[in-house]
Parts: sequence; C-alpha cells; structure tokens
Amino acid sequence: MKRKDGICISFISTERTMATRQNRKEELLKSEESFRRNARVIIAEMINLSNQTREDTSALVDEILHSIFFLGEIHCPPISPESILRDDDDDEDDEDENLLKALKDCYPRPFKLYSCQLPRRSPFSCVLDMVVYLIGQENEEEIRDGLQQFITDVEDGAPSKHLISTTICISQKSSNSVRHYGVSMSTSGRNAGKIMVAASCLSAWNDYVANAVMTYYPKKSKKSYFDGTIKIPRVRCQAFNLRMGGEMKPCRSCGNMFGLNTDVAKEWDYGNCAEVESLSNLLKNEIEVKEQSQPTSDTWTPENISRTAEDVLRELRAVLRMIKFKWDGHFYTPQSSTV
Repeated sequence: MKRKDGICISFISTERTMATRQNRKEELLKSEESFRRNARVIIAEMINLSNQTREDTSALVDEILHSIFFLGEIHCPPISPESILRDDDDDEDDEDENLLKALKDCYPRPFKLYSCQLPRRSPFSCVLDMVVYLIGQENEEEIRDGLQQFITDVEDGAPSKHLISTTICISQKSSNSVRHYGVSMSTSGRNAGKIMVAASCLSAWNDYVANAVMTYYPKKSKKSYFDGTIKIPRVRCQAFNLRMGGEMKPCRSCGNMFGLNTDVAKEWDYGNCAEVESLSNLLKNEIEVKEQSQPTSDTWTPENISRTAEDVLRELRAVLRMIKFKWDGHFYTPQSSTV
C-alpha cells in the first residue's frame, strides 16, 4: 500500500511538474508574440510620424530601433530584429522583406549594434519626443491624448506591458513656462528595468536626478555612504495615467528622491517613474531650478559620486553577465539617416 501510494504521489507530482512547464511555455510564447506585435506597430507608427515632420527626426527612429532590438535581444527567449519585422504567418511576404531591407539600408547601425551596445533610454521616451515635437510642448492636453491614442492603436484591444509606458509627467518652472515631459520606463521584466535605469543614470539623465536615483539603486535601500537626494523647489510636477487618464500622485520613491509631497505608501523601483525623466529634462533646461535643487548632504562629494557611479556600473555589468549579454562598454548614440 505504501509503495502504491508512493507511486501515486510520484505520478501526481510529475503531472503537476509537466503542467507547470507547459503553462510556462505557453506564457513565454504569449509574451514573445505580444512583444513582436507591439514592436512592429510601434516601429511602423514612428516611421509614419517621422514622415509627417518638416525637420529631420530620423535620429529618433534610429534610436527606437536600437532600443527595441536590444530589449528583444534580452527577452526570454531572445527575439531578433528579423523576427520582429517579419510575419510568422507568411515567411515569404514581400512587404515584410521590403520593409526589413529598407530599414537595414536607412538605419544600419541599430541592426549592427543592438547586441553589443546599451540604449540610453527605453523606447517610449522616443515616442514621447516625436509626439511632443509634432504637437508642440505647449499643447499638453493634445500630447496626452495623442499618446493615449498611440497606446490604444498599439495594443488593439489586447493590453500589454511590452514597450508601453503607463504614465506621463509634466514639469514646469511656472505656469507660463516651457513644459518638460517624461514617461515611465517602457520595459517588462526585472532585468530589463535594472539595466535601463542604470544605463539612463550613467548616460542620459541630469546628474542631480541620476544621483538621487543611484542613492537607492538597485535594492530600494538608501546607501550608507552616499545621499544624493534632492528637494525640488516649488515647481509643477504632475503625473497622469496614460491608459485611464486622470492625475496621479507621486509614489513614495519619488517623495524620497525629490522631496515631492505625497501620502502614497507604494514604493516603486527607483528610476522607473515618469517623474524621473520629466524632472531630468526640467533640470537640464532650467538652470535656476537646478541651482535651487542642489543636494545638501555632507556625503554628496565628488569622491562619493564617483564611487556610487562605479557601484551602479558594477551592478549593471553583473546583470549583463547573468543574462549573457556581451557589452562592449558603449552606450548607443543615435544618428540621423543618411538616406
């Protein structure tokens, strides 16, 4: 009886393991197809928007191609540029092949460097820049509506976390001054988020904002030897939900980093929120606001700033080694198309 029970229990356990593996396989396939679908639509929309501009915005297309291809490379399982741009239902589709060839001709660098260089920011930041450029920074409501419609078109009734930002933030020095926009990280998965936050800290964001993020990166705990947090003066910094609409309060992370008033207890991963990019753009362009935001901690020293950046770089390299990404040490610099 015991032997039979043992066999029965072993059989049930094996069945459960097989079912779990099957469910996992199905989830990975759904994730892969969702990523590919969203990527194809976003690329097509960005090309369409770029064609509507009078000025050359091809650098934004170049940048988003590299950023999407990189995130496809580190996806599990990896998704190649060719897989993104071809429709699996018709491997011989001439339209897909023509698009792939045209993109390789116009934007060769993303195809060559997505597997060895890191993006400076996540894809939806490029979408934001394109929309702001087309509509004009002063037309805030139209920009929010445009991004909401963009997301609706990409998802096509099937909400997805891939390559889509859920939040936008607008920062202003005063009510009649230039608006500075930012969106939340358009990444999915812990590794992708950690990589992109570190890359943005080291290569893209304003130094004060980057120092504030690196104070807590990557474990949500404040470093004992460094405090680069800042207190933003009384400026506008308002986030909105891009799917549902409506204002959003800063999370606890943004309160900790930037001194933003909030009663929200939720602490998101540091660097993930739209406020980070928006405030970075504000401080890059409003010198007076930056001067008023300088960190005040005694631990904010050149030596500790350097040490913190080295720690973040070390963490970044460790994550890249874990996922077997061979980084050449460079952050990708987008270029305008020569065609």
